[in-house]
Formats: sequence, C-alpha cells, structure tokens
Amino acid sequence: YLDEALTEAAVAETRLFFSELLQRDLPARNIVDSDFTFLNERLAAHYGMPEIKGVAMRRVALPADSVRGGLMTQASVLKITANGTTTSPVLRGNWIVQRILGIEIPPPPPVAAVEPDIRGAVTIRQQLEKHRADPSCAACHSKMDPPGFALESFDVMGAWRDRYRAAAEGKAPEPGRGKNGHPFEFHYALPVDAAGELPDGRPFAQIREFKRLLREDETTVARNLARQLTIFATGAPVRFSDRAAIERILATAKPSHYGMRSLVHAIVQSELFLSK
Repeated sequence: YLDEALTEAAVAETRLFFSELLQRDLPARNIVDSDFTFLNERLAAHYGMPEIKGVAMRRVALPADSVRGGLMTQASVLKITANGTTTSPVLRGNWIVQRILGIEIPPPPPVAAVEPDIRGAVTIRQQLEKHRADPSCAACHSKMDPPGFALESFDVMGAWRDRYRAAAEGKAPEPGRGKNGHPFEFHYALPVDAAGELPDGRPFAQIREFKRLLREDETTVARNLARQLTIFATGAPVRFSDRAAIERILATAKPSHYGMRSLVHAIVQSELFLSK
C-alpha cells in the first residue's frame, strides 16, 4: 500500500517474464512453472532471496526447490487475487482454473442462493467444506477450491507464510505494520494447510506438487494460452465453433513445445485472426 518500490517491482516482474517467454519462444509450461524469474533487491527480499542486490530488474535463476516460477506465484497475481486484507481460496482458485487451465466457471445465479450452514467452522477450509456439502455449490467449488488452497501459503501480497495471523488477548504479540503504515500487533495462529485434490483425484500437499501436476498436462495449458492470446488479438470470444481453428494453432506450435512466439505466429496467420 505504501511500498512503491515493491509494487513497481512486482508489476515489472510479470511484464518482463511475459516478454522473456515471447522473445525466446519458451514453452507454454513456463506459465505454470519456470526455473527463472525477474527480480531486484526489493522484490527478492520479499521472496526471501536476500542475495540479490540493486534496483535494476534482472533475470534470476531459481533454486530447484523454489516455490516461485511461473505466473501464479508472482506477487502481482497473488495481490490482485486477494482483497488487500485477507486471502480467499475461491478467488485465487477461480483465477487459476479460468486463466491458466481454461475451465469455464458459470457466474453465480441471478437470484440469492440459500447459504449453507457454516456454524462451528473455524478455518476457511472448514467453511468451504461445509459450502461444498451443498450440491448446488459443489459443482463449481470442487473445481475452484483445491487450486486456491495450493496458494494459501502466500499472503495478500504474495509473501510466503507458514501460519495465519490473528488478533487475540493473552498471547505475546508480534510487531507488524498495517496498510496505512501504522504499527499494529498480531499473533501467529493456525498453520497453513495448502493440501488439496484435483477433480480427477490426484492429491497434492503443497504448491510445488500442485505445479508438478499441472505441468504433466502441457497441452491443456497451451490450449488455454492460445485461446487467451486469440481473444486478446481479435477482441472477440473464442466460441465452440472455433475449436478446430484453435487445435490447428496448437498443432503448428507443438514442435516448439507450444512456444509463446510460435503460438503468436500461428494465431496471426490463422483464419480466426484474419477473418474476425
């Protein structure tokens, strides 16, 4: 909120990352996970990588066990999928399934739905479990919630966390700083549980395993990337009747493992781009 250096670096990371994928024709799977990103000293400190020095953004190789890499764990994405005060597995999960995986989630019903009884639920996970117990809610939340849980290890600005924060009496406080820059006190509460299960039954314990599962289906990621780029290029939605054209774009880019530049070249030579 008051850290302009962090805000500017977070936005620059995403822009430079996309530019790198395009210029080097890197495979679409880098959208899910990559072995590099762009950092400067301020953003590196935010990510827990204090060895990076200087204001200038530069390409940085990530450790093999890093939780960073790809789009979904960048601070800019984690920030826009939180409300500024708390994180929501629903919002972040919805972003992943629609923007990364291309799974369409229908909008909420136009009339007010009957809210499930969440009395006795203490954590957000327990509340969502009660929510999914309602058949009218389960269809969408079974797709959105698990990817959102995978990102619960990141706070509202994308910093790593092992425990949630809360306010309580009778416990030794930790020093903190609020959105307005003023100091406040908090204590560490329950541990973060980032485990989940994909709709096909494959389980994951944390974000690294979640990314690994998504990387196994490179074509799904590439297909949605092609759709998103086509929508951006034409200004028109990709409809069911366009499915064959999208598959031809994918076939053209497949030899490069669906490289970003190859996808763009295939799109601008496609009938979708030339006729819409």
